[in-house]
This record gives sequence, structure tokens and C-alpha cells, in this order.
Amino acid sequence: MTKLLIHNCMALIPDEESELPTLRENLDILIDKDKITALRSSDAKTPPQADQVIDARGMLAMPGLINTHAHTPMGIFRGLAEDVTIERWFNEFMWPLESNLTEEDVYWGMLLGLAEMIEGGVTTVADHYFFMDKAGEAVTQAGARAALGWAVFGDRGYKALDATADFVTRWQGKAEGRITALMAPHAPYTCDDDFLRATVARAKNLGVGIHIHAAETLGQTEASQKKRGLTPIQVLAETGVFDVPTIIAHGCGILAEDIALMKEASAPIGVAHAPKTYLKLGMGLTPILPLQKAGIPVGLATDGPVSNNTLDIFESLRLMAMLQKHEARNPEVMTIPQALDIATRGSAAVLGMADKIGQLSPGYLADIILVDMSGAHHQPLHRPLASLVYNTRASDVQTVIVNGKVIMQDRRLLTLNKAEIIRRVGQNMTRLSRRVPKNRVQLYQPFR
Repeated sequence: MTKLLIHNCMALIPDEESELPTLRENLDILIDKDKITALRSSDAKTPPQADQVIDARGMLAMPGLINTHAHTPMGIFRGLAEDVTIERWFNEFMWPLESNLTEEDVYWGMLLGLAEMIEGGVTTVADHYFFMDKAGEAVTQAGARAALGWAVFGDRGYKALDATADFVTRWQGKAEGRITALMAPHAPYTCDDDFLRATVARAKNLGVGIHIHAAETLGQTEASQKKRGLTPIQVLAETGVFDVPTIIAHGCGILAEDIALMKEASAPIGVAHAPKTYLKLGMGLTPILPLQKAGIPVGLATDGPVSNNTLDIFESLRLMAMLQKHEARNPEVMTIPQALDIATRGSAAVLGMADKIGQLSPGYLADIILVDMSGAHHQPLHRPLASLVYNTRASDVQTVIVNGKVIMQDRRLLTLNKAEIIRRVGQNMTRLSRRVPKNRVQLYQPFR
């Protein structure tokens, strides 16, 4: 099968003037192999020829959602670190819990998270975790798209850095081009300057980018300034990180002077925004509007399922829009089209894929989801785009297409056995819930 037709849908497409997302009704979307080839009126007298036709009446077609920063396999620890400070979250829960981690845990945890994300319309994830060969196997099986980075800490030494570079070599472009690989140093406070410089050298040699946590909270930034006279963002600039494409996770402690520095970077920089995690851990918020004003893309993220509890990007979208209004004390801030732009084109830009995904246009990869707008919580459907942002549930996603292939149809996963995945994860719950003390120094004490 090479040609797929989505027939008679509402579709989220770029406005010709503003380029912000807008709605067009009665549309056919034609897909040939892995790309969108045409968008045309469903009323055309000569229907396009296709090997498979999906009747999308009552559905809203939109680009597949993009999760710009996650620790997907961490879902195996979901619910084990609640109502604690960020320091306790790391030191007393996550580091000790992850001492239990095995390669097989990552494989089944990644499959579990991919099943959840596909069911919620997420077609691409930028993942930052351990044993990432197993994550790559899971992504290949699921049929999803991913940018994978094997997280590395400076105290593991340069052999560990070499191993993560080898991972990049093994997986770059695999799974029919659905997998890209990145270098993934954890953070400036767990990787010293020389380690960061060595990471940059390997990234340049491999022709790839970097995915890193930085300026996660304002307190972290202030502590770095007090100890080093530099913000975490300035550390990244001085060590050359911004000489390669970079995904910055969180950035809740990014200052105005940091934004000016990021704007002048020689390579593209994007910031992943995970609002639910920030609310749960009291971290503050990414300065989205100043970043956008400086031309720095911002994308939606969930972070890991231990700090977020779900991998639901529709939830992140809704929280982002409302929190921006709340912080500005202005309900006219972060309009519906602006929020949807971040969820689609903005998130694609953070991953360096703005010319490939995040938009329903001819020539773009066919990563498309169909959202059912017929539920009672959408009615009456006066403004479909308002309902898309503020009313949509993950369970409204009916069909998911990645690279032109249907991987979920009518809520039925076609590539994954969800019951078996849940069974395999569940049988290890007792072992996974044990907090084993860490032997190596990896405590969350950034710059103190």
C-alpha cells in the first residue's frame, strides 16, 4: 500500500497570511508513501485514487503531537514520588529507584509509554534516558517517531560518553528514518565544563545535536551565579554547547540576559516546556513569551511520568495556555492559534524538524492524528479550535498515522499488544518500588 486518503475531515492547517493554525472544513488529505502529497476539497468531482480510504466525517485532522522532552520509560515508577520537594524527589526517590533499572525495564517501560502516547495522539517524542538501545527497539516496534538520547553523567567518565556516541552511530536514521539520535549530557551541574566540551566535540563529529537539562529553576540559576558567576545558560554557551543544535529541557530559570545569549547562538536552540511537572514540583515556569519574542522556539513536553503522571500533550497544551494567561493577569495572552502553533510547528522547530513535521502541507511527513469532536464535552461545537485546546481528552484521538502508516485506528493499537505490555510491567512492581541507596555521587545539589 502506498496511497492513503483521509476523506472529508476538518483540518488544522497554516493560515496563508499569519501562518498560525486555522481550520478548514470538508477537506481530503492524500498521502503517498510517507508524505502528504495534496490537500483538496472533499467536494471535488474526481476523487483522488487511493489504496485505503479513511472516512473522517466529524473528525478533526491535525499534525501528530510532539513531546519535546520526556523520560518515557520512567513510567515504571509512576506514583512513587508524590508530594515532595524537587530535592527530595531526586535524592530520596528517583536516584534510588533508578538503581533498580535494567535494560528490560527500559524496553517494557518505553513500550508502555509509547502505547499511552499513541493513544493520546503523540507521534514523536524526544526521549532522554538510559539503556536507549532498548528504547530504540521499542520505537521501531511501535511505529512511532523519536529523537533519542542516552543520558550520561560526568561522574561516569569519558568511556560512558564514548558509549553514548556509539549509540548515536548505531541508531541514527534507523526505523525507516523515524529515529534520530542525539548526545544527551544530563545537566551543567552533573557534567563539568570539560565533560560538556567533550560532548560537543563528539556531537560535531557525528553531525548531531544535544538534548540537556538547564536552568531548571530560578533557584538553580541563582545558585550557579553565586558559585560560578555564571548562569547555567552561560555555562552552556562558554562550553560550546550552543555551537550545535540544542534542546534545553525546562529553562524555568532562564533570565533576560540568557535569552539575549541564546538569540546570538550559532546553532538553533529550542526550549521544551512541561507545565504539569513545574506545577507539581513548584519549579516556576519557562519564560515562553520573551523566548518567542527573541525568535527562540518553544515546544510542549510532559517530562517523565513520575513528575507528570501522564504523557498527555493535550493536558500540557491546556495548562500552558491557561498558565500564561494567569501569569500575565491577561486573558488575551496566548491565544488559541498561538497555543496550537506551539503544539505543532513550535514543537517541531525545537526538535530541528520544522521542515518535516508539525504541519499539514504537501511535502511534509504524514504524521497525522484524527480527533473525534462528537463527544458531549465538545458540544455544541461553536468553535472547534477552542474545543481542541480546552476540551479535548487524550481518548478523543481515534486514528494515528506516522510516516504514512496507520498505527492506531478507531482506538485500536495496530503495532502494540497493550495488555501484554501492562502485564510485563506489572509483574516487576515490587522490585521497581524498592529505593536502593546510590553509591556514586549524583545527588541533586546543583552548584551548591
